[in-house]
Amino acid sequence: MTRVAERNVVLTGFMGSGKTTVGRLIARELGWTFVDTDDVIVARHGPIDAIFAEQGEDAFRAFEREVAAEVARSQHHVIATGGRMLLDPANAAVLTAAGRVFCLIANAEEIIGRLQADVDGPVRPLLSGDDPAAAVARLLDERAAGYGQFEQVRTDGGTPHDVATDIIKRLEA
Repeated sequence: MTRVAERNVVLTGFMGSGKTTVGRLIARELGWTFVDTDDVIVARHGPIDAIFAEQGEDAFRAFEREVAAEVARSQHHVIATGGRMLLDPANAAVLTAAGRVFCLIANAEEIIGRLQADVDGPVRPLLSGDDPAAAVARLLDERAAGYGQFEQVRTDGGTPHDVATDIIKRLEA
């Protein structure tokens, strides 16, 4: 089991960037607990697409703030966040204080390919329009500055295992 000085590892980035897949690998290698904040929200409040449809995005963002505050109190967790969670300054502050944050990044084409291949994955309400590729490009552009405040890790140049190994090496350095 690898030992690192961080309290937690927090993964952020756009949907399809690899947060859940890479997060599980890091947690297994470190012997830590893995938590996906979207999974916590779904377990408590139902499917994300239903939350958006029935309660609105504001309700979903409030649920994200509750979960961020909760997981920030943990120790030895690898936390995969929703794609927009750390763009909220309150969530960014609480989770940055709780551990080391890495932003997983990939190009728009790679993200579209991953999302299209994930046929059993979650419904993505923000991509439900007629042109998901244009939506991905637009959202990546809108979020670039927010994501840029965190340590960047490219995920479109190797396997999830390669990415997890890269992050663990950074933690050990």
